[in-house]
Amino acid sequence: MRIMSRQAENAVILDVEGNVDLKHSPAMRKALLDSLRLAPRVVVNLKEVPYIDSSGIATLVEGLKASHELKNRLILTGLSPMAYKVLDLTHLTPLFEIFETEEQALQA
Repeated sequence: MRIMSRQAENAVILDVEGNVDLKHSPAMRKALLDSLRLAPRVVVNLKEVPYIDSSGIATLVEGLKASHELKNRLILTGLSPMAYKVLDLTHLTPLFEIFETEEQALQA
C-alpha cells in the first residue's frame, strides 16, 4: 500500500493505493489522523484501493470520529464498488460524506 498526501485549496488529499487490510491499515490510520490535525478538510481518495477489510473500515470510522472531535470534515471519494458495498453492508454509508470524484469532494 502507498499513501501520498497533497494540498488542494483548504484540504489535504490522501491518495491511497493498494489494499487496506490488517497489515496496512496502521499506516493509513497514522496518515489520516495526522492530516485531520493539519487541515479543516481531509479528502481520502480510494480510487486505487481494490480491497478493504474490517481493519480498514475501522480506520475510516476512527478517522470520522476524530474529524467530529476536531470539528473537521472527512470526505471519501473514488470508492470501488467493493469498498462501497462493504461500507453499505455495515450501514456506514450514511455517516460518511462520499463523492464519486475528487472535484465533487473539493466543491462540497
